[in-house]
Amino acid sequence: MTYRNKTYVAFASEDITQYRLMTAWNKNEHIDFSFFDAHDVNNALDTSLPSTIKSRLRERLKNTKQAIVLASPAARTKAGNNSYLTYELEVMLELQIPIVVSNLDGSRDVVLASTPQLLLDHDRGVLFTSFQPKILQFALNNFVDKFNDGGYKGKSAYKYPESQYTSLGL
Repeated sequence: MTYRNKTYVAFASEDITQYRLMTAWNKNEHIDFSFFDAHDVNNALDTSLPSTIKSRLRERLKNTKQAIVLASPAARTKAGNNSYLTYELEVMLELQIPIVVSNLDGSRDVVLASTPQLLLDHDRGVLFTSFQPKILQFALNNFVDKFNDGGYKGKSAYKYPESQYTSLGL
């Protein structure tokens, strides 16, 4: 069995700048944000066959403890067009990986115009947060255990109360 300790970040290619910002937060000693990036496992080249890319994506996801989906209008569109993002989300759901949806527009709630429909069309918990390092770190530190204990079942959308953001100084 594979040891699952990585965080997988799924995003539309248009949102790669925000993904790179997350990796910069991870490297910055003055920002309390850290994760083991699943993108460091089994790189696939853009020139690889689709079957090879999907195989490598699945392998990365098998090493994944939790996932962050960067929510944007581009992500919603791409996830509805049978793209690699669609495949990533389907595998996350199949493998029952806890998913934190981070709204790039700063919202702390479900944003239908940005959320891939696939994440709304099931009955397992998905947590929605704003795109800020403090709340994302809190979610990574706390969501997985509660998810794995069955604390987020029977409803698809969860969010932290405003008091949680306030307690983090947000």
